Amino acid sequence: MKKILSFAIVAMTCAVLFTACNKNNFKKTENGLLYRFENIVSDGQQPNAGDLLVGELILRLENDTLFTNVGHPDRIFQVAETPMFKGDIQEGLLMMHVGDKAVFKIAADSVAKFMQPGQMPQGYQSGKGQYLYYEIVLNDIVTKDELAQEQANFMQEMEQRKTDEPAAIQKYIADNNITAKPTKSGLYVIVKKKGTGAKVATGKKVAIDYTGRLLDGTIFDTSREADAKAANKYMEGREYKPLEYVVGAQSMIKGWEEGVMGQPAGSEITLVIPSELAYGPRGAGQDIMPYSPLTFDLTIVSVE
Repeated sequence: MKKILSFAIVAMTCAVLFTACNKNNFKKTENGLLYRFENIVSDGQQPNAGDLLVGELILRLENDTLFTNVGHPDRIFQVAETPMFKGDIQEGLLMMHVGDKAVFKIAADSVAKFMQPGQMPQGYQSGKGQYLYYEIVLNDIVTKDELAQEQANFMQEMEQRKTDEPAAIQKYIADNNITAKPTKSGLYVIVKKKGTGAKVATGKKVAIDYTGRLLDGTIFDTSREADAKAANKYMEGREYKPLEYVVGAQSMIKGWEEGVMGQPAGSEITLVIPSELAYGPRGAGQDIMPYSPLTFDLTIVSVE
């Protein structure tokens, strides 16, 4: 599920705007919210507290665009049960109908009072009379009840993944003719080549080449350029080289930490890691779902 927008978005300049905001043609609600509707669909569905809004948004601090998804509608706001203050964006959201296009103008200082240090965007200066502009096209609404059902379905799916995980690991072990026994934690360490160099230990600096996969073979990350290109995961500008870190000083997933400990430089190993020793019920990014067991093909390049 995608996250709702916050102000911790890096500011960027965007040349595409719905329309230039004329400061003189905004109307004002009794609570002080400045607004302008550029398209009104009066018989369109209106949101209620708890609903998710789907549409296009440009969020600006004066002329600096903080966020835009124009051309790529997405979930942009969840209507709060309680507004932060009178005349905040929540009042504006509740005024809209599906199909509407509107601009809301809110004093940045009013928003800043409810933000933690560092949450306001770059360019904000307290007491300078700046405004935040929300330019919104509302395409659809996911109601509070629909959202609750969606969440229930997701949780049911995740519970099924949790239940199915042990069998999925055992099938992988059998399908790949793995004879190594699991450790007490459930980790499988398959040594393909035993190195002769210094052994990995806490406090030592290591360099490790890696390719991480899901059990179905999908690569989600790699330090090897050839693997990245083969999996269509190649990122222009990224430097593909062994991962260097000090053992114990950088937070690696538990299965990786356990698997490499004591392995000598020059070793080539494969780890089969239960989700409990990886990303567990949280998952990671778009590729690693909750309760995903992982495999890593590792080459311990150096240990110092």
